[in-house]
Amino acid sequence: MCKIFNSYIEKDEIMKYQKVGDVVIVKKELNKDEINEIINKTKCKTIVLYTTQITGEFRAPHIKILYGSETETIHKEYGCLFKLDVSKIMWSQGNIKERVRMAHISNENETVIDMFAGIGYFTIPLAKYSKPKLVYAIEKNPIAYHYLCENIKLNKLNNVTPILSDNREVKLKDVADRVIMGYVHKTHKFLDKAFEFLKDRGVIHYHETVAEKIMFERPIERLKFYSKKNNYKLLNYKIVKIKKYAPGVWHIVVDAEFKKL
Repeated sequence: MCKIFNSYIEKDEIMKYQKVGDVVIVKKELNKDEINEIINKTKCKTIVLYTTQITGEFRAPHIKILYGSETETIHKEYGCLFKLDVSKIMWSQGNIKERVRMAHISNENETVIDMFAGIGYFTIPLAKYSKPKLVYAIEKNPIAYHYLCENIKLNKLNNVTPILSDNREVKLKDVADRVIMGYVHKTHKFLDKAFEFLKDRGVIHYHETVAEKIMFERPIERLKFYSKKNNYKLLNYKIVKIKKYAPGVWHIVVDAEFKKL
């Protein structure tokens, strides 16, 4: 059974800037008048420019400070607090609706594994609002892990266990009712590990960037291939469109339910 949902926004494509806490991120060089206009509108302490496309395994930004000096901030979103340094950690405004959706996806009876936790983008709202028994939040970037731990404390959560590791090295098996795969670069290569984490029946939230013309075929083909390989059956799924990733390319997530054969 397939359902398709539109959960995306295209705000980033038309915004001149985005505000993260009391830091403003811009996409182009600004003159003095433009800087003053942003300061007056936002009351920000710092304005930074992303100087190159964000690349690399840890998705670290490269910035130029246009105003101010301090790049660490606390961002509030949907009642959750996220501490981060915008010179070291990426923040995507375009994923906000998915973060809100995931806040209510679980329940108090579940154990959840977030395989790519970052600073807690999905872990924090899910742990706060769904209140699952336990969330294992796995992150291999030491900087992101530091802020993940800070954010667990800031939000006063006692149901999150942070793990500093490559998720493929984590020794957990058959423990998760739900697995979050919030990563979009060759995510399918981590599906074997996701099924290792999963109980006999459970849900995987599988993210992928995919060309629009094969958006409803390729992700499902991959899920079917890896489920069969790991002795699971795909029971049902829905596809959620998060945002445009590039011309003709979408960032999507598949909510897929599986059962052990």
